[in-house]
Amino acid sequence: MTFTDADISRIVEMAWEDRTSFEAIQAQFGLNESGVVKLMRSHMKASSFRMWRKRMAGRVTKHSALRSTEVDRHRASHTRQA
Repeated sequence: MTFTDADISRIVEMAWEDRTSFEAIQAQFGLNESGVVKLMRSHMKASSFRMWRKRMAGRVTKHSALRSTEVDRHRASHTRQA
């Protein structure tokens, strides 16, 4: 899959957001969790990638099936809704 620089920037931003699930990224960009990991590894410094992986390890909010039913959106409130 080929992504624009803007797409890559948005995927990285979504991957860092606690409330954005991997399923939301897949719905918007067609990348599953392993695809997001590969993209993050190739577009981040090694130390930043390790920090992100450590942060995401076991984080319930990154998987829709594990999240609380109270979390019903995947976009930050400051982003433009299309």
